[in-house]
Amino acid sequence: MTAPVFIAAPSLPEIVPQRPRRGKFARFVLQHPTIFAGLVLIGVMLLIALCAPYLGTTDPTALAPARRLRPPSAAYWFGTDMLGRDVYSRVLYGTRVSLTVGFAVALLASAAGLAIGLIAGFVRWSDAIIMRFMDGLMSIPSILLAIALMALTRGSVRNVVIAITISEIPRVARLIRGVVLSLREQPYIEAAIACGARTPRLILRHILPNTLAPLSVQATYICASAMITEAILSFIGAGTPPTVPSWGNIMAEGRALWQIKPSIVFFPAIFLLLTVLGVNLLGDGLRDALDPRRALRL
Repeated sequence: MTAPVFIAAPSLPEIVPQRPRRGKFARFVLQHPTIFAGLVLIGVMLLIALCAPYLGTTDPTALAPARRLRPPSAAYWFGTDMLGRDVYSRVLYGTRVSLTVGFAVALLASAAGLAIGLIAGFVRWSDAIIMRFMDGLMSIPSILLAIALMALTRGSVRNVVIAITISEIPRVARLIRGVVLSLREQPYIEAAIACGARTPRLILRHILPNTLAPLSVQATYICASAMITEAILSFIGAGTPPTVPSWGNIMAEGRALWQIKPSIVFFPAIFLLLTVLGVNLLGDGLRDALDPRRALRL
């Protein structure tokens, strides 16, 4: 009689609790501190712009000559201007104007420049016609072109957006055209053409996705440039009307009182600097993250 053979039961695998996976976007941001810093600054400014009615202490357009040129205090955090208006509330509402102009110009100029650059770069016969017109616009400094366009219209945020957008479109178009010209000679494009792919399909399926990375980087620089241009236009009286609180208007009204009341110019300038810094940090981070040559070096 043989002894019974006992077979050991297989051990159950140890259950280890898994940590929740972070999203791809969160990992991408955390891997690039420059992008993270830029998004934090932009997020703070967006929060200020959205909550301006709740963060402000008084109506930014309310006139009170009896309390003009008050120093910073608990009632008026940044003091008052020469008309008695609260500088703190005006600076908060100025955030809305600058962000609106910056984001709107970046979106419109990127969309228009992308369409023009795609056509000029891929349709050979239209290249000379379109780009000569773009070169003519680029020969005029953007700020002078914006001033000339604003001189033909009345001051408003919408007209400022249109004027700055027209001056920024040629730069985007030239960038996209250069990218398309380099992509057009790639073997996979020639293979798609040999297979009978039509031009719209080539552009939408093979060319357009490869232009989004440089376009997104350029859009951040356009956004920062638009904010500075809007402040310059408002500072010289060719931008938003005086009834609309913007950082350029506030600095223009405070320049005559610089020696006795420098805070009127100082606070909106600091807000403008931080906003432009955040957008530029985001652009630099995107450029480093999306550059394939830098990825190969790493």
